[in-house]
Amino acid sequence: MKVGYIGLGKMGGGMAANILAGGYTLTVSDVSRAMAASLEKDGAIWVDTPKQVAEASDIVFTSLPGPKEVEAVALGKDGILEGIRPGAVYIDNSSSSPTLIRKIHAAFKAKGADVMDSPVSGGPEGAAAGKLALMVGGDEAVFEKVKPVLDKIGDRITLCGGVGSGSVCKLVHNCMFISMQALAAECFTLGVKAGVDPKVLWQNLKNGAVGQGALLKRSLPATFFRGNFDQPVMALALGFKDVDLATSLARELKVPMAMANCTWSDFATAMNRGWEGRETASIMALQEERAGVEVRIPDAEIG
Repeated sequence: MKVGYIGLGKMGGGMAANILAGGYTLTVSDVSRAMAASLEKDGAIWVDTPKQVAEASDIVFTSLPGPKEVEAVALGKDGILEGIRPGAVYIDNSSSSPTLIRKIHAAFKAKGADVMDSPVSGGPEGAAAGKLALMVGGDEAVFEKVKPVLDKIGDRITLCGGVGSGSVCKLVHNCMFISMQALAAECFTLGVKAGVDPKVLWQNLKNGAVGQGALLKRSLPATFFRGNFDQPVMALALGFKDVDLATSLARELKVPMAMANCTWSDFATAMNRGWEGRETASIMALQEERAGVEVRIPDAEIG
């Protein structure tokens, strides 16, 4: 099986190297040939355009900065679509738009080629080591066909659903992680301004529910995913008390707490509905109402 890789930066370069090391014939391209120097030294074949990569490959991968670049490389002049053969597969490893990859899928389908999105998580070190999480969207039969190649670039591979589903999962993952960084910054600055050493704060966060992964491992499975808000481990009134004390301290010390204040507002709404005796996680039901969707997983699938 012949593989092509376009976009040889910090992520794509590592993934391409692992495909090459896995014994596949590899054709590569990038805006800068210098990015391919080490791959060429190890036997990769350089070509000048994405079209030429597609003409030489059974599977074509891209790892690009964003939707604008993905669209240009996939659909533009001398792009992948111009060169791809019927029966070939295009897989995008970029963090990009679910709407765009579905548009690309429709265009490639007309030529008899398949498209999958497979954004990754794990950073440049994971890319170099082949230790990435892959969030794959696409047809299951195509997934099985390309999985031996995916296994060369990642060790945690999930078929998420149809085309675009992988990109949805990646955007949700990154939005949550990045937003948690913003909330962590609020809470750490509050703690330091209140007189506690940051190393001590860090250690206590690691020792407590936050550091033990309680949200994903215990709280969400027990409450949110089951819609079970009436058997409190921690009553909402107690959660509100703690958030209220923290945001009050922040005001006293003049520490901006935009995200925490949004949480306070949701707690106030829940309290005004008479939910004080329900589970603290009940505030998540407010977001379900606003979004017009319930987030549920069958009990048998939670375990």
